[in-house]
Amino acid sequence: MLCGTDMRRLLPPLTGLVMLAALAIVFLVVPTEADMGIVQRIFYFHVSSAWVAFLGFFLVAAASVVYLWNGSPAADRLAYAAAEVGVLFCTLVLVTGPIWARPIWGVWWTWDPRLTMTVVLWAIYASYLMLRAFGGGDAALARYAAVLGIVGVLDIPLIMVSVRLLRGIHPAVLTRAEGGSGLVDPWMRVGLLVSALALILLAAWFVDLRV
Repeated sequence: MLCGTDMRRLLPPLTGLVMLAALAIVFLVVPTEADMGIVQRIFYFHVSSAWVAFLGFFLVAAASVVYLWNGSPAADRLAYAAAEVGVLFCTLVLVTGPIWARPIWGVWWTWDPRLTMTVVLWAIYASYLMLRAFGGGDAALARYAAVLGIVGVLDIPLIMVSVRLLRGIHPAVLTRAEGGSGLVDPWMRVGLLVSALALILLAAWFVDLRV
């Protein structure tokens, strides 16, 4: 089990409470972004889902290293569970992105560098899950999947630096109606952090259920 008995009982209600707080802050408290309007509120869950997906894939890589090192079945199960949750949240990123993009860019999809590399990341870990699903309990396939889980995580730094190194139309700056740049309103930062915490707790709960 990922969590102790007390934590396992606490995690679902705690997740629900933090999620309700995130929804209240995002939809009732944070100011509307000046350029993109109300659709920008998707940002808080879109970005948080990306962070959770990245954390999930880093956990896959770390657990896979342990599995290759000592053959721990627990590490193998953790890697598999983290991959499932990571793919789930990466899918949310790829779904919420076009919903946000359509009113802003005028198209549902564009091959922006960050989007393209996120699709590649999703495909790598979807392939990991397919390998695990069709490989059954074969130890050799589990090792191949572990290697894929480690190699796949190298795509994440590329995604993170793509906005700075490669020109694209992915939004990087948020402004308030009264001016300024970035998450200048404190409630914008609070909304993002609470949303991220809610999704991290949700992901931890899901992983615990799968381990």
